[in-house]
Amino acid sequence: MKADTLVQQAPAGVGAQAAGPVYHFKPHNVGRWLVWGLFALVLIVAPLLFTSGLSRSMLTQMGIAIVACLSYNMLLGQGGMLSFGHAVYTGLGSYVAIHALNAAAGGTMPTPASLIPLVGGLAGMFFAIVLGFVTTKKAGTPFAMITLGIGELVFAMSLMLPEFFGGEAGVSGDRVVGSPVLGISFGPQIQVYYLIALYTFVCTAAMYAFTRTPLGRMLNAVRDNAERVEFIGYSTQRVRYFAFIIAGFFAGIAGGLYVLNFEIVTAEVVGAGRSGAYLLFTFLGGATFFFGPIIGGILMVIAFVLLSEFTMAWLLYLGLIFLFMVMYAPGGIASLIMMNLRVAAYGKLRKLWTAYLALGGTVLVLLTGAAAMIEMVYHMQLGAALGPKLRFLGATLDTGALDSWFGAGFVLLTGLALFEVARREFVRQWDAVQEEIEHEIRRREAL
Repeated sequence: MKADTLVQQAPAGVGAQAAGPVYHFKPHNVGRWLVWGLFALVLIVAPLLFTSGLSRSMLTQMGIAIVACLSYNMLLGQGGMLSFGHAVYTGLGSYVAIHALNAAAGGTMPTPASLIPLVGGLAGMFFAIVLGFVTTKKAGTPFAMITLGIGELVFAMSLMLPEFFGGEAGVSGDRVVGSPVLGISFGPQIQVYYLIALYTFVCTAAMYAFTRTPLGRMLNAVRDNAERVEFIGYSTQRVRYFAFIIAGFFAGIAGGLYVLNFEIVTAEVVGAGRSGAYLLFTFLGGATFFFGPIIGGILMVIAFVLLSEFTMAWLLYLGLIFLFMVMYAPGGIASLIMMNLRVAAYGKLRKLWTAYLALGGTVLVLLTGAAAMIEMVYHMQLGAALGPKLRFLGATLDTGALDSWFGAGFVLLTGLALFEVARREFVRQWDAVQEEIEHEIRRREAL
């Protein structure tokens, strides 16, 4: 393993002069380089493995969602600031970016399309500077309510100022600006993907670097104990304000990337639904871990694009998933991954595979019964004109027949009972494994 050599001068004095310089050897973090290298490799190879138009479109949207969710997590996960209006900064960044794109197409602002996301980032930063000064005056619940009010205010303005927001039709543009450079015009989707992938990688690395800075560390301290931070002489309002500005910049970049991908911006991008989506999927991914919002961004695109195509009740399913995550895994998917990695590191994961298998099987039974009930209810309300019958997982259900309702209810209740039995057994085995790990840690410390 290679090492970086750092030279530190010894303190002044006779003894120090005799001792000479002190050398410290700091090994490279090979694991970190490996993770970032794999992340870059995935971004490069993904469109080569998934070649359909839908797949590449989803991959492009995932890159945008990752940047947006990571910027939101700078507030929620790192700063403990629950915002209900983060879409204000992604959305306003989108509007400024598309006006800049149209100005570039008209020749009034010679800006290449590849720099349009930076225009959106500067716009997001500007609005964060203006609005964040008031927003970050408070913390906790008052902060959340202020962001909600600002979000509703901006959404209302989007319908009142059609000169800038374009009214209900929105503002459209064309990302193919100027002459192609090296054959790159950003007309084909694959070219747009790689541009967004580059921005995704750079923004992700920059936001990770922010977590290692003194400001990022102080933001964590403000989240954990604001009173102690004030006691040692720091202004918690300033720390929140500076973090808010940086988060607004990256949110604006996500808005600019949105413009290059869709070439149209409507009032929906500043709506409460978009802000709620950032909150929901950042939480599902795991707000307490840096890579959690990356998982959340991927899930957001899967839910909005794929799940919405499979069923009309996709929002209900999403709400149920959120409910179960809050109840059983409040740390999000990232926390589940990290807990199991810790178990695997001590060689104890093999003791849990049967419990996991039982838990997964009972969950599938439970979800099958619940989904059958939900689909029949939705079919009765929204698809009654198509007749009483519907297809579900290869089977035919009849909303007018008692046996379909009885069968779905029986599967649901059976799955629920089996899930509770499997869950209790899993908790017992999990606790036993954790005790073994703690015993092993104490044994190693005693050596």
